[in-house]
Amino acid sequence: MTSSTAATPLSSADVQAIEQLREAHGRLRKEIAKIIVGQDQVLDQLLMAIFCRGHALLMGVPGLAKTLMVSTLAQALDLTFKRIQFTPDLMPTDITGTEVIQDDPVTRQRVFKFLPGPIFANILLADEINRTPPKTQAALLEAMQERKVSIGGVDHAMLSPFFVLATQNPIEQEGTYPLPEAQLDRFLFLIKVDYPSSEEEDQIMRLGTGDVQAQVEKVLHGEDILRLQHVVRRVPVADHVFAYAKNLTRLSRPGTPEAASFVNKWLTWGAGPRASMNLILAAKAHAVLKGHFHVSADDVAAVARPILRHRLITNFAAQSEGVTVDKVISLLLQSVAKN
Repeated sequence: MTSSTAATPLSSADVQAIEQLREAHGRLRKEIAKIIVGQDQVLDQLLMAIFCRGHALLMGVPGLAKTLMVSTLAQALDLTFKRIQFTPDLMPTDITGTEVIQDDPVTRQRVFKFLPGPIFANILLADEINRTPPKTQAALLEAMQERKVSIGGVDHAMLSPFFVLATQNPIEQEGTYPLPEAQLDRFLFLIKVDYPSSEEEDQIMRLGTGDVQAQVEKVLHGEDILRLQHVVRRVPVADHVFAYAKNLTRLSRPGTPEAASFVNKWLTWGAGPRASMNLILAAKAHAVLKGHFHVSADDVAAVARPILRHRLITNFAAQSEGVTVDKVISLLLQSVAKN
């Protein structure tokens, strides 16, 4: 069988675009470091999601600068940014926009005019998405999937590029509406934001209490991102890398012949075919971000945790034994050979 790598080589323009991104990646980190201390892995996963034309769910306790990171990234990428604080009384039209009746100054007739909501931005931060009822959540998720909203029978397209970052507070669960597993699957990544190291926290204290306001320079623009989104999809993948990604997901499905013993013991549900596709797509973005011209099994392994952690559902046995989803993913990675 002919390898996919040999069949679809990158063009010289694609190679040049990847080399330019490798240089821009270093500049992006430098610019964002003016405002954000550490969190390099989180930043890289956000960039991969953007280059995959996907969306991400950000999980972390309050005070870890999630909003500031996203707004700073939007500045460095020269993209419009809007934030919605999700609350129990938020309505779908508060997100998508609504039609109002206005008098036409020429004809003197009353006409409907569409007033776009905050969803019409390149980067939208949906803060604490689990605090709003399912009807409002569905309005956002529909726009994420279809990349348009329909108001009064008229479709309104999202801006391009369009990227939704939703946050969830893992501490407070009272009065929340957790996203169902089928809706969680719409997100490419679930990104965990951890506490900073001691040295990083020292820098955060000094930077956050000073009087100097850093200026973030623009590194990439919307046209660059749209071009790189196409380049990412053209990155060649060898057959054994496809097999590696497929084996990871099939091994995670309890009750199937391929399931590992620890999967049958600790999981209620495993990852579906969308996870297999997203593993490959995210691995392509990971390779491009590192300046590589093909995808390796290591690229797949590097994105396995943010891809799988919201798609594997642990059971009571895992919870009672203190087994986390990330622990199960680590065992999956140890169980599947890379070649």
